Amino acid sequence: METQKTHIYLMPGLAASPKIFEYLKLPTAKFEIHYLEWILPTSVQETLQDYAQRMAAFVTEENPVLVGVSFGGILVQEMSHFLNVKKIILISTIKSSNELPNRLKIIQKTQLYKLFPSKSVSKFEEYAKYAFGDFAKKRVKLYKEYLSVRDELYLNWSIENVLKWNQKEPLKNCVHIHGTDDHIFPIKHIKNCILVKNGTHEMIIFKAKTISKLISEAI
Repeated sequence: METQKTHIYLMPGLAASPKIFEYLKLPTAKFEIHYLEWILPTSVQETLQDYAQRMAAFVTEENPVLVGVSFGGILVQEMSHFLNVKKIILISTIKSSNELPNRLKIIQKTQLYKLFPSKSVSKFEEYAKYAFGDFAKKRVKLYKEYLSVRDELYLNWSIENVLKWNQKEPLKNCVHIHGTDDHIFPIKHIKNCILVKNGTHEMIIFKAKTISKLISEAI
């Protein structure tokens, strides 16, 4: 008798393509993999909840596992309100606004991110540097390869919704995998997670073998 496979939907991080998952190795006998991609918001005023409901329509299998990286992790948590999910697996992200680092809280409260609209810069690496620090400058080659969504509307909308996300309590059916060297969401602000030693914010690429194992075990 053939065992029914678990359907896994993978959501990449802010502006990223599903290419970031290329090194994941999950048992094909157990899992059916589906890749989600960012769609454009209807406007900069579209709520994250409305966007998540539209994205949830792309999840067509029953009782799936949602896996989200970075902003994609925030999104799959919102999507889960419109779906009957088996589990949510979060990677390099936050489970509530309480885990947002202080420097991003300051940017959110002062709305400094609005001083650097995406139309004023030609490359996402520069735009991300303004919002999140120097990480993009140091990883230009990496981001050029994996970050494919450069639309102005999307970039403005997504940066704002990362900073304004206001979930206060973690969802109960989440497994959180986080790197000890994450420079976007530092580990000192993260509670109740599975640690990946020396894992950076980009560990979905550089520690794919470890993360593949942890995903399989979590499911």
